[in-house]
Amino acid sequence: MTNSSPAPAPVLPSADDLAAYRRDGFLVVRGLIPSGVLDAAERGMARFYAGDLDAPFPGRTRYDDYDWTPAHGGGLRKNDYTSRMVSELAALVEFPGIGAYAAALAGADGIRLWHDQLLYKPAGLDDARGNVGWHTDRQYWLSCASVEMLTCWVPFHDCDERVGGVSFVAGSHRWPQQRGLDFFAGDLAAQEASFRPAGEPTRKVVPVLRRGDVTFHHCRTVHGSGPNLAAEPRRSMAVHLQPADNHWVAATDPAGEPAYHRNDELVRVVDGHPDYADPRISPLLWPTVGT
Repeated sequence: MTNSSPAPAPVLPSADDLAAYRRDGFLVVRGLIPSGVLDAAERGMARFYAGDLDAPFPGRTRYDDYDWTPAHGGGLRKNDYTSRMVSELAALVEFPGIGAYAAALAGADGIRLWHDQLLYKPAGLDDARGNVGWHTDRQYWLSCASVEMLTCWVPFHDCDERVGGVSFVAGSHRWPQQRGLDFFAGDLAAQEASFRPAGEPTRKVVPVLRRGDVTFHHCRTVHGSGPNLAAEPRRSMAVHLQPADNHWVAATDPAGEPAYHRNDELVRVVDGHPDYADPRISPLLWPTVGT
């Protein structure tokens, strides 16, 4: 006998949640991800590092060297597109609650995956090798038409500042685009001395999260993270999300070069331009079939 009961309605932000996201540029959502989904994601992470893949990397690009391999040593591990290679990680990325919540925050009719990042911060790493530099996601997404892209960060366990949880600069999504920001810059203090616009206060927030909690942040919000001083590695996934109407636009980066993202080499080409709606790389996450 098949179960014909409808899927439970996804959790959606309240009016207060929407106001907080628009004010601060980030939002904590409690209990969004079920334990079973996180248990499977932990297994998927272990499978990925063991080389047990369901599909190969979706294609070669000029920036593949940025993906962690054992040759990089014991610092922060960052691997992109892992949900396209491991089924348990795909199940996390495609969990309907993420897409539904993101659509409401972005004011979008639909949400597609942009790409994901599997992140592993080793335990006891108290130097810059374990840090994520202050940056905005938007600075890497200049070829995207949408300025309402956002990220859901999903820790696989309880997480706070001691574990190297994500730190957000509240209200920074309203700042002009900053220079001197870099995901791979380990010296957070040196960056802080230069990124704040004159006269702007800096309020850094490191949310205390329980397993199942997530954060969402706007693509222009300045964020980073410090060392993991706990006894266990920090394990998480960043799910980068795009409104369904996002598309490629011609743009230049701060150096005056044509804006580029790895997706440009992975997605299909339509009318001479990268198609950011290519379902192989960027599947529709919300609405789901039957909603």
